[in-house]
Amino acid sequence: MTYSYELAVADKMYSSWSLRGWLLFEAFAIPYKQHTARMYTDGFHEMLSAFQPARLVPAMKFDGHVVTDSLAMAETLAEQNPSLNMWPADPAARALARSLSAEMHSGFGSLRTDCTMNLRHSYPDYQPSPDVLADVERITKLWTLCRETYGANGPWLFGEYSIADVFYAPVATRLATYNLPQNGVVADYVAAHLAEPSFRRWRAMAFAQNFVQPGYDLDLTPAAWTGPTPLAAKPVENGPAENAICPYSDKPVLTHFLELEGRIFGFCNAFCRDKTVADAEAWEKFMAIYEIAA
Repeated sequence: MTYSYELAVADKMYSSWSLRGWLLFEAFAIPYKQHTARMYTDGFHEMLSAFQPARLVPAMKFDGHVVTDSLAMAETLAEQNPSLNMWPADPAARALARSLSAEMHSGFGSLRTDCTMNLRHSYPDYQPSPDVLADVERITKLWTLCRETYGANGPWLFGEYSIADVFYAPVATRLATYNLPQNGVVADYVAAHLAEPSFRRWRAMAFAQNFVQPGYDLDLTPAAWTGPTPLAAKPVENGPAENAICPYSDKPVLTHFLELEGRIFGFCNAFCRDKTVADAEAWEKFMAIYEIAA
């Protein structure tokens, strides 16, 4: 059976639960329609009025039926899309994956409170509290157990990417942002998340949204982001562009251009341009035209 999905999310730079909901669709290539609004605004509540009884994001609809919790969303999507193997196939691994996802869903309160998701910065001088360090110690134990027991066939907790990785993706970003302790297993797993194409697209769009929420940035000197270094693209005022059609919308190029290695590319709107400037390699459709010789 084919379902028609809609997804409600908030700020891409800061909303960790939105990232989880989005990855459930994007990382498994499930088609959907996205609705987005900025947190703490009237528009956020207006968006959720179409997803009642949801009070928070993420929320999803399938054929008009609303699911209001990320863990419920995960189970619903896995049930409705069995061919995608969203949970590990092995029964013991699947049980452990569900256990880890549930623990993340309800636990690690100190990490989540003290170290809010912020994909804009990395803070090498951050000093975590003992409670945060205790959460990180527990996470390290869980990730190491999964990687050593089930992770031989890939970089993820159970080898292949699963719902468990969706739930721990924002945790991985917190360890990177706040320079929290990482053994070799944890560092490799964090690096896998920061390089994962869906996550890179999410972060690129976060910069394109250009929302800076008060209270999320710390009074510390930030360092360079620890994920892959983006190509050195920059917005420019004038063309002409090598391409006549926007790589994302198939609409004509208007007045939005970027320069990369002396070459000019055009887009149908500023958001398409800005998400590409933020991380050009995250976008397969752009790279397809970039890699064509001038």
